Amino acid sequence: MLNQNQTPLLDALKANAARPHAPFYTPGHKQGEGISQPLADLLGTKIFRADLTELADLDNLFAPQGVIQEAQQLAAAAFGASQTWFLVNGSTCGVEAAILATCGTGDKIILPRNVHSSAIAGLIISGAIPIFLNPEYDPVLDIAHSITPNAVQSALQQHPDAKAVLTVYPTYYGVCGDLSAIANITHKYNIPLLVDEAHGAHFAFHPELPTPALAAGADLTVQSIHKVLGAMTQASMLHVQGNRIDCDRISKALQLVQSTSPSYLLLASLDAARQQMALHGKMLMSRTLQLAEEARTRISQIPGLSVLEMPRLEGSPGFVALDKTRLTITVSGLGLTGFEADEILDEKLGVTAEFASLQHLTFIISLGNTPANIEQLVQGFNTLAKKYRRSNLTLKNQVWQNLDRTLDYALQLSPREAFFAVSEILPLIQTNKRICAEIVCPYPPGIPVLMPGEVITKSVLEYLQQIQAMGGFISGCNDISLKSLKVVK
Repeated sequence: MLNQNQTPLLDALKANAARPHAPFYTPGHKQGEGISQPLADLLGTKIFRADLTELADLDNLFAPQGVIQEAQQLAAAAFGASQTWFLVNGSTCGVEAAILATCGTGDKIILPRNVHSSAIAGLIISGAIPIFLNPEYDPVLDIAHSITPNAVQSALQQHPDAKAVLTVYPTYYGVCGDLSAIANITHKYNIPLLVDEAHGAHFAFHPELPTPALAAGADLTVQSIHKVLGAMTQASMLHVQGNRIDCDRISKALQLVQSTSPSYLLLASLDAARQQMALHGKMLMSRTLQLAEEARTRISQIPGLSVLEMPRLEGSPGFVALDKTRLTITVSGLGLTGFEADEILDEKLGVTAEFASLQHLTFIISLGNTPANIEQLVQGFNTLAKKYRRSNLTLKNQVWQNLDRTLDYALQLSPREAFFAVSEILPLIQTNKRICAEIVCPYPPGIPVLMPGEVITKSVLEYLQQIQAMGGFISGCNDISLKSLKVVK
């Protein structure tokens, strides 16, 4: 039985930081002696004493046999995995490695169109062929949920040679689909279910939170420990269970996408965050849920505002659970767009959201928030409703209601082929029927409309122009004004 009180990596780093010696190794600042004064004034000097490299006592991330191995074993036990890898390049490198470990050039992978850009990078690096599924979509709220079990079943029937299924759980809005059903369907084809669980690292530590991906049957999950728990930014974990995934391929894939000079500050923060949650996770999550519920209750009572909740009737396959620590507030009833409300709250009322869209603001409430934060959030919305309210905003939802219609998607080249092909930038009106060479993702609803390798069609161009005209914005592409697009030459 592993002792979750232990922090082997953190302890080793602390000891090495305090050890008197003459350093003739990287990094060049030599435990803070060479750090610039403005940076030292901001951060202090103590942190730099622990900014060390792969010394003998600190193990090696790519061939762990000592304290890193011990810390990863403790993390696997705490999060319910058979094996865990620490990540210092964020969940991005974990998603990339998951695809690299399961798919090669020309292999098919089933995944939603609202995947993170890291999944597209994984397709480009691996040469895998995407089979995209549209997630279930709420046209009233213009929010994309999860892909459904029926969609996965249909895709696997059409593509029984697929090598893996990848899904997002939870979504940015905290919505969880029926992952257990998706896992059962995927496993009938004896292929792994990969999960981008970047925003769900806390699920394992409280019964009122959604089921963790591993407990729901996922073979591999990637979690951003820094997003919702107590690790430093970029610090994430990749977990595996079962025998559908070759762990040696995971290790080798991570060597391709992780730095060979990992930050021990990030690694130690993972060790410390694991210990914190293993020992106190339920208490910390109980307090977090209480804060979230207070904010949810009070804000939902403010006229003109509404809060995303589970459907009152039986949930849909794309929305079977909600992370109550994620707070999504619809502000269109105040006559404001989410972008306008976000700017007012941030610049004038001292409240900063995680994410803004046309009708909504989304907030992450975590173990680091305080009752004072919640009070400021609630009062911020009270002020917003009283002082900045306008006549009702008219939103033309018909564009988003057409999300599920076929937009004539056709993959002419693999994302990898298109990414590395010779390209040119053309005016938008000249790109019809050309092959796209970049990602084009409109917000809202945050679902990529064009990927590298897809044929650009008239209907897609019209759709993008409508989104932009209604106040949405375009990301991922070279020209966010959408006056031009990059295409394969």
